[in-house]
Amino acid sequence: MKIVTLDGDTLPRAPQRPQWCTDWQYRATTSLAELVHVLHDAEMVITNKVPLRADTLRQLPALRYVCVAATGYDCIDLAACRERGIVVSNVPGYSTRSVAEGVIAALFALRRHLVDYVNSTRSAWPASSHFCVHRQPIQDIYGATLGIIGKGDIGRAVGEMAQALGMKVLYADRKGSSVLRNGYVPFEQVLAQSDVLTLHCPLTPETKQLINLSALAQMKPSALLINTARGGLINETELAHALRQGVIAGAALDVLTSEPPAADHPLLQPDVPNLMLTPHIAWASQQGVTNLLRGIESNLAGFWQGTAQNVVS
Repeated sequence: MKIVTLDGDTLPRAPQRPQWCTDWQYRATTSLAELVHVLHDAEMVITNKVPLRADTLRQLPALRYVCVAATGYDCIDLAACRERGIVVSNVPGYSTRSVAEGVIAALFALRRHLVDYVNSTRSAWPASSHFCVHRQPIQDIYGATLGIIGKGDIGRAVGEMAQALGMKVLYADRKGSSVLRNGYVPFEQVLAQSDVLTLHCPLTPETKQLINLSALAQMKPSALLINTARGGLINETELAHALRQGVIAGAALDVLTSEPPAADHPLLQPDVPNLMLTPHIAWASQQGVTNLLRGIESNLAGFWQGTAQNVVS
């Protein structure tokens, strides 16, 4: 059995090679141009973000199984896999706690302006005439309103943590929904009432650029935006403009539409204020990584044993 990993460098550690695997090819990266050559006789493939589309799959007659090393599987053409009898599995839930804690960490960092204080202290504190230096106003977490778009495992985990901190939590219903679901608040109401808005919904045609200048303008000027889901949920050019113009007070993003981003990406420019960027690592706590690797290994073993699990195809 030949197993090929296409983008192993996206994982901090490699999964263990199964004992029954006779040909284990663990590639750091794989370009789209190399895919057919690399996978021409592979029966199983592990991919994180390298896409497998219909035109590629048609040229891979030996391929029987795809393990996505993530929860999201939008990089795979599921319809083409079903047509060819290729089983696709993902690894659900491995990063729930890691991402949720990452959101809470970003929330604290933004509300307390930790980045600004850390970056300025070495120069500003020695020059101070008294024991403290007052720069950006520090806001409490307790009593603030957190709006959550997306009520899956991560969205609910964030909500539970926020409530434990004394926050009021609002779950947004779908934009434009005519019937309000139980436990949800109208989308526009969540925008207007939230002190912090955090995104945890999948990227679909309906949610693409859900947060644009129109949505941002409905938020409080003091509001903050956090995104650990998918970069495409935000119109990034319009967010950059909104931050420059003070439409909202700040943002923390762990994801962008294009990853890695180009150097001229609108949100990477030095004149965009009050923006905290991290390189898609909210999922990657040590426990989160361990959960992912064990999930990959379990998925491979399940398919080999004829009891495929976490099947999404």
